[in-house]
Amino acid sequence: MAELKYRFNPDTLNFERIRVSGWQKLKRTLLALLPGLLVGVLGIFLAFQWIDSPKEASLKRENQQLAVQYELVNRRLNEIETVLNDIQRRDDNVYRVIFEADPIPANVRQAGIGGSNRYKDLDGYASSDLVIATRQRLDRIAKQLYVQSLSLDEVANLALRKQELLASIPSIQPIPNDKTQISSGFGERLHPILKINKMHEGLDFTAAVGTEVHATGDGKVTFADYSTNGFGVHVIIDHGFGYETLYGHLMEVKVRAGQRVKRGDVIGLSGNTGLSAAPHLHYEVHRSQTPVDPVNYLFNSLTPEEYARTIELSRNASQSFD
Repeated sequence: MAELKYRFNPDTLNFERIRVSGWQKLKRTLLALLPGLLVGVLGIFLAFQWIDSPKEASLKRENQQLAVQYELVNRRLNEIETVLNDIQRRDDNVYRVIFEADPIPANVRQAGIGGSNRYKDLDGYASSDLVIATRQRLDRIAKQLYVQSLSLDEVANLALRKQELLASIPSIQPIPNDKTQISSGFGERLHPILKINKMHEGLDFTAAVGTEVHATGDGKVTFADYSTNGFGVHVIIDHGFGYETLYGHLMEVKVRAGQRVKRGDVIGLSGNTGLSAAPHLHYEVHRSQTPVDPVNYLFNSLTPEEYARTIELSRNASQSFD
């Protein structure tokens, strides 16, 4: 039973019972509990600072496991990148070489992934750097795999077109070996008319006026007329696969622009038109729009001995007619 309290009333000269209101009781109770509450809150605060809750501990363990998994993924990505790099190397240096295809430029293979805010949703977390770096590697590998798949599709198509490629490569002499001789090879020469050192971007074949000139590979005639570029009457054939040939200083053309020709077809007669010092045929081979030494493409109509002799002549011949 609660202790009763009284106070003396001087007006009535009596002891009167002290009655405490509910609010006063509540306030007293709160004041009594306040120190304990403060100590409890402080204890809970310190506990949360230094001691993980079961849920936090579980989340930390999950984060540690995820970090380990990401490390394992990155190791696996290292292995995948090694294999992919080997495939790319073989693609450029083996497969594409076999089928006369240019290697894929490094800036295409290694092209980045666009968008500066591409990984914005992954930022702001404790493991953001690891997650973003892994995501970037995955995106980069995916892009390289896509480029490589396109390359392999192209190589597969080239394999199917191998017969067409072999027929299109300019690989015979434009004038038979028994009717001509190389008078000037590929390289810098003194021009016989201009009297200046000038790059000679083809081979000069001596030939009597009217000697038949043959297409050196299958293709499509893109020019067959006279021009003022120094070649006079000449023919240009686009063989596809990056190859193009030019036959200059002709007397007469036997084909027209747009006509399809086969290797060995007569396309004109040799002459002395244009900027030419004597009757001959000027013959050029272009690979990917770049002049290359035609002597490397004469192997298909010559014996090994004749081919070796032709190479020697092209290296030593110095009499340029254009």
